[in-house]
Amino acid sequence: MRLLFVCMGNICRSPTVAAVARVEFARAGLDIEVDSAGTEGYHIGDAADPRSIALAEAHGYPMRTHRARQLCAADFSRFDHLLVMDHVNLRAALARAPADAGDRVALFLPFVGISEPAELPDPYYGGASDFRRALDLARDGIMALIRGRLR
Repeated sequence: MRLLFVCMGNICRSPTVAAVARVEFARAGLDIEVDSAGTEGYHIGDAADPRSIALAEAHGYPMRTHRARQLCAADFSRFDHLLVMDHVNLRAALARAPADAGDRVALFLPFVGISEPAELPDPYYGGASDFRRALDLARDGIMALIRGRLR
């Protein structure tokens, strides 16, 4: 299975979810390819936000090697599921999706069975508690995915 996590700039939420997924999937003995991308090209080639890196790595989720990239046409055929962090980026991803790929694009948290909140909020303009909330939701979502969808 191949999963792509998608947010806007690919420097906070989606790389955090991908980092958590890599570690937790390995712990669960699951062989799942994981990547992340942004719907916008603001940060192509940049490292993840330093606040995301510091928090993720403090919790055992390596992120230092991440480099932001933009969602591309090939992603829709390469990945089994494109899991998006919020409604704005869901619309952007669906607008780019070929007709036969739209059913593989979904909001991350509802896809894994978490309905509240439906979106993983963007911590970029927030403080430490916003980044902590994003990491907690990333971990909750990945653990729900392991318990439910991948068993």
